[in-house]
Amino acid sequence: MGTYMIPRNTKGEGRILFIFSTKALIYTVVGGTIGLPFYWILSFLKMTVNPGFIIMGVFALIGFIIGTVKMPSADRFKVTRLVGGENIDDIILRYIRFKRQKNKIYITKEEEE
Repeated sequence: MGTYMIPRNTKGEGRILFIFSTKALIYTVVGGTIGLPFYWILSFLKMTVNPGFIIMGVFALIGFIIGTVKMPSADRFKVTRLVGGENIDDIILRYIRFKRQKNKIYITKEEEE
């Protein structure tokens, strides 16, 4: 009996430390960097357990979720119906571009003959 290759989607399978893709690792580091000032500020309080570690970890987790998770697709809600299955970071970038254009939507109207 021979071995056969089963076709599968291997896009984005460059994993680091088993759970981190390159994009997820970048977003996690950025999230941790955003939480770093909270760690510095709270480290001046000289507590036995620094809550800055927890805050920095929460920001890193939020960055990991943004870089990894896709928006769920549910037919009940209009938002999830329109963007279901897309990466959350793509949705956020599209929203930022939309706001940068000052909420302008251009609609072309076809003329009837």
